[in-house]
Amino acid sequence: MEDQNWFAIKITAEPHTSEAIEFALNELNSLGNEINNLGKQSHKDICIIGYFSELPDDESLQSQLKTSLQIYGFSDDSIKKIETKQIENQDWLAEWKKHWKPTETDKFIIAPPWENIERSEKIIIKIEPNMAFGTGTHETTKLCLKAIEKNYQSDMSFFDVGTGTGILSIAVAKIQEKKISKRGEILACDIDVDSIEIAKENAKLNDTEEIEFYVGSISEDSPVFDFVCANVTADIILPMLSQLVKKSIKVLLLSGILVEQENLVVSKLNELGIENYKTQVDGEWISITVKF
Repeated sequence: MEDQNWFAIKITAEPHTSEAIEFALNELNSLGNEINNLGKQSHKDICIIGYFSELPDDESLQSQLKTSLQIYGFSDDSIKKIETKQIENQDWLAEWKKHWKPTETDKFIIAPPWENIERSEKIIIKIEPNMAFGTGTHETTKLCLKAIEKNYQSDMSFFDVGTGTGILSIAVAKIQEKKISKRGEILACDIDVDSIEIAKENAKLNDTEEIEFYVGSISEDSPVFDFVCANVTADIILPMLSQLVKKSIKVLLLSGILVEQENLVVSKLNELGIENYKTQVDGEWISITVKF
């Protein structure tokens, strides 16, 4: 391992494409990703670097980037430059970890395991960011956390559709920990096998192993829940929106929706007879909360 060399793919792109590019790099099995202006509002191009033990071939890289951009509703020309380089053996992970700092909302602090959090009244959630995308720093995750803070009650059952790293289910489980009264069931799913394994590891890290995880999605056979959350993308939400509505008793939370996609989702909600909802905006992204 002493002579191990690493590789980096540096992608310069428009700032709003960072999640799509991170998704692509993760699909290509990156060991970790770094963003040069994480957490800053900027209209300038952003640099996303993915680290690899072995470089993916160019065809796979181009294909995955194109697919990911399409999923998130962006064009190919959002990417300005792609560079690759070999990195001599060094503690690149330590360097990369410098970019991951705690993220706070009104009630939560999302932090990597190596961060020492001073005494706080807030709920601390530890997430291992080098395992998969979903560290609490992205606008869509923060929008969901804020909606959970405002609308979730500890006795509500919770269904997390497209759980990723499990952060939202863990947040709900942490809220339940503070209550002695009845606690609702927490179920989380994702179609990606690796994501579910990572979510389970994060649940263990946070002592919230009561969460039930499974590989798959919402379906006709899914039970109903008080609070249903889908923090995915608009193209994934739209085909299953009728099921999401059908399986929600009290609250439905939708996120991963770009501002310009709001009308698509709202129109579909209207078709399903829903006109009472609230929209929250953070940067290029929105969340929609429906109360029944």
